[in-house]
Amino acid sequence: MRATTERDVEVRSGDLRLQGILGLPEGAQGVVLFAHGSGSGRFSPRNQYVARVLQEAEFATLLIDLLEEWEADDRSKVFDIGLLAQRLLIATDWLKENPETRNLPIGYFGASTGAAAALQAAAERTGEIGAVVSRGGRPDLAMDYLGRVTAPTLLIVGGADYPVIRMNEDAYALLRASKKLEIVPGATHLFEEPGALEDVARLAAEWFSDYLPEED
Repeated sequence: MRATTERDVEVRSGDLRLQGILGLPEGAQGVVLFAHGSGSGRFSPRNQYVARVLQEAEFATLLIDLLEEWEADDRSKVFDIGLLAQRLLIATDWLKENPETRNLPIGYFGASTGAAAALQAAAERTGEIGAVVSRGGRPDLAMDYLGRVTAPTLLIVGGADYPVIRMNEDAYALLRASKKLEIVPGATHLFEEPGALEDVARLAAEWFSDYLPEED
């Protein structure tokens, strides 16, 4: 078992305070910033599970709430992809300044609406984001940005999540970077079926291992 330290962090920008959990495994070769979907946050058991698998694969992780507690019930903010993308970029800048992560290449893992925010943020920071993974994502909410994404992008969709499959297929066609669409057989939107989330975590770890570490 790879030794990992975890601690609570607060990302500040002006009056903004974003709460997160930073996981740092020994010998980290990159850091993955999580963008959660609507109604979720840093305590999401699904994303915490994926984070643990990534830590075992030598990636640091930052699970962060992109909205402050008082904003979380405001539906206009929950679905404001532009706002979420800007918050993600604030967290990205924090990783680049934090002594423990500033030398690590950065990847994004986005779920549901968080995937759209991750793709928009990656498009706005061309060359700074090494790889993107979307779990049950809504990349269709970032259609105007997909052609500008240069980070290799993996879209993971449940095989029984029929509307989202079509949305991801449409988005996939617009991506110009290295890309792959993986469909997990029998899985629904939250990947609650036996073995489904394990498949997501494995695919994500493989993608980040292939694309995120910088070449020597």
